[in-house]
Amino acid sequence: MKSSVLGAVLAIGMANLAQAEFQLSLYSGLQSAPDGNVDGTTGDDTFDFDVEWNGNSTEVPPYFGFRLTWWQSERLGYGIELNHAKVAASDSTLRNSGFSDLEFTDGLNLLTVNGFHRWSQENRRWDPYIGGGVGLAIPRVDVEIGANDTFDYQITGPAVVFMAGATYELDESWSVFGEYKGSYSSNTADLEDGGELETDVITNAVNVGLTFNF
Repeated sequence: MKSSVLGAVLAIGMANLAQAEFQLSLYSGLQSAPDGNVDGTTGDDTFDFDVEWNGNSTEVPPYFGFRLTWWQSERLGYGIELNHAKVAASDSTLRNSGFSDLEFTDGLNLLTVNGFHRWSQENRRWDPYIGGGVGLAIPRVDVEIGANDTFDYQITGPAVVFMAGATYELDESWSVFGEYKGSYSSNTADLEDGGELETDVITNAVNVGLTFNF
């Protein structure tokens, strides 16, 4: 009896897996970030100032992202994503603050678990969708002020992402998409001298990408 029940459960699971649609997507685009605030401590000193962020989305390494999505039905899906967003303080911010470097240009590196809803119809090649996700910011912290020089990867705090766009089917295996993508991350970075730096970063991006369906 137990073996029969287990067999039935496995059969249903395999059938659902066979009907599921998996997608692997790669995208790039133009990304910016509105001005924000930076505060923290270094040594015996404290700092608190407004920061003008540059997105630097076309500089090496460029802005990009990977996304793996599992569509469990025609409308609902979920997956994981790594978004290599990036920000760097402007030259005027550096001059006014006394910092030599203040950037996450090797990536804010937002790793998130996402959910999606799409509006698909038979005999139509394009599908609009919306999505959102939660996860962690894992940036390379590049901060230099005086003798303090921090340059390493850290888990700096929580992140949320949201997106809206549309896909266009090229054939059974390939499709292209365009979307707006936004993110918010709350970052607390440890500095080399035992101090820390806190900043909340918002990004806005227009993405274009290619998806492989399997």
